[in-house]
Amino acid sequence: MQATLRQSVSFDGVGLHSGTGVRMVLHPAPVNHGIQFRRIDLAGRPRVRATWDAARPATLCTRIVNADGISVSTIEHIMAALAGCGVHNVLVDLDGPEVPILDGSAEPFVREILTGGLDQQDAPLRAVKVLRTVEVRNGGSVARIQPEDGLSIEFQIDFDDAAIGLQEKSLNLANGTFVHELCDSRTFCRQSDVDAMRAQGLALGGTYDNAVVVDGDAVLNPGGLRHTDEAVRHKMLDALGDLALAGMPVLGRYVGVRSGHAMTIRLLHALFADPNNYVVVECDTAMTGMMPGAGVQLDDLPAQPRVL
Repeated sequence: MQATLRQSVSFDGVGLHSGTGVRMVLHPAPVNHGIQFRRIDLAGRPRVRATWDAARPATLCTRIVNADGISVSTIEHIMAALAGCGVHNVLVDLDGPEVPILDGSAEPFVREILTGGLDQQDAPLRAVKVLRTVEVRNGGSVARIQPEDGLSIEFQIDFDDAAIGLQEKSLNLANGTFVHELCDSRTFCRQSDVDAMRAQGLALGGTYDNAVVVDGDAVLNPGGLRHTDEAVRHKMLDALGDLALAGMPVLGRYVGVRSGHAMTIRLLHALFADPNNYVVVECDTAMTGMMPGAGVQLDDLPAQPRVL
């Protein structure tokens, strides 16, 4: 069955790129509503639907735009949280153009969503079942989706900075894996990237409280890492959030090699470009039980984010 929130939940923070304060409120929504963002700071309170065909190029984040040019940026972490908790229908109110970054992970979103609880809705859940392998490339970057009964993500990254280096991980996302393995992993960047972005007027809201910053073999955050492989875990978190732009759960195996937001969006375009690549199926009980949010409980979260 489809699911929505049992009650509204709110978040206050700053935008990663703008550095300005923003308030976000998630509201329950009816069946087949999907995930929609509403810009309550603008006249008419325009909406932007969170779907792959609304995604537009952006710097280091995922950005969606409606037909009137109204946009919402940095949606990947809240999208991952909703997908990872099994929430299908939500109206997201924002009083600005960017989702608050909070601690740079999806954990604060997941915690509040699970604390408020979910309501199962009297409507069947549909999913995109991948039938044929689809792949996009850009130089050494690869994003691929291939047939699988559930959803799994395999990711590889390789950075010159020894604090990150080569990291690989593969996870089946059934039975709450996202909540207890990925959701608390924070966005990361190199100090040189921070300097370059700020010179361009970006990442103005970035601090050690909402991103892991590395320089060579050093992790500059006073608290260190939450996982030794936090960087690749966060890339997997991002991939789940971007795959959620399919508009319904995806049944397939995502493989990313030095991939990012733009590559995953390209992959979704390629997937949906040919009807022979996929089929939309109505989920039975067994299929629903394999979804990332199936059976997730608040206790699946650590009492507080881990620091190593």
